[in-house]
Amino acid sequence: MGGLLGLLFGLGCLLVWRSTQHSSERVQRTDGWQQRTRELLAQAGIEGVSPAQLLGASISLGLVAAVLVLGTSQVPVIALAFGGFAALLPWALVRRRRAQRSVELRELWPDAVDNLASGVRAGLSLPEALTALGVRGPEQLRSPFRRFGADYRATGRFNESLDTLKANLADPVGDRVVEALRMAREVGGTDLGRLLRTLSGFLREDARTRAELETRQGWTVNAARLALAAPWLILLLLATKPQAVEAYNQPAGAVVLLAGGGVSFLAYRVMIRIARLPSERRVLR
Repeated sequence: MGGLLGLLFGLGCLLVWRSTQHSSERVQRTDGWQQRTRELLAQAGIEGVSPAQLLGASISLGLVAAVLVLGTSQVPVIALAFGGFAALLPWALVRRRRAQRSVELRELWPDAVDNLASGVRAGLSLPEALTALGVRGPEQLRSPFRRFGADYRATGRFNESLDTLKANLADPVGDRVVEALRMAREVGGTDLGRLLRTLSGFLREDARTRAELETRQGWTVNAARLALAAPWLILLLLATKPQAVEAYNQPAGAVVLLAGGGVSFLAYRVMIRIARLPSERRVLR
């Protein structure tokens, strides 16, 4: 009897431990998703929107689209397909905004670095030159540098203020610039101006090369997207006449539609994979 009680007690302890482990793993996965979504929103320059709000907007839009298409076509499978498309729309818009902002910042960073080098050459200290970018720098970059100035004046801690600046910029080029400035501040020396001018020239050359590549491949990618979306646009037009899509209420029609959706998704992912240019990652966070 005592052995049985000991066995049950040990089994209970094991179950409690396993449930704690699974709970912590779920929390870590949730935190990881939220952190990635926060970084996505920061890279897109979208402030005041949380990951939960973005997810809620996605689900709400998907439900509204599904109900509208179901009321028009009377075909649940078609409603489910277009509800899924609508649910992905907010994420697609955020990613598109992130890509546009990345292009904008890539073109603006050389001017910002030149402005910073001019301030250092004029005798400003490094924190003062960074703070001045919040007033005289490129318009799209002024807000993060204004926050840096306010944070540095409040705390007087240069490294912590640089970490906040990196988080606000959420940009690979910004990470490189910030780390170069941090190293120059810690090591000292008189080569900071030369370093900034070299970095500015490199950034200009990189932006010029990438812009040429994106221009050449842009029309091909847009044509491929149009070819991929055309069948679904035709299906949406046909859905306005329930008798034209009655076949999709049958099991065979549902299988054809689901197979077409799978093939479309796979083709889109392959197209994006082939057309994607190498992008910088934020390795210096």
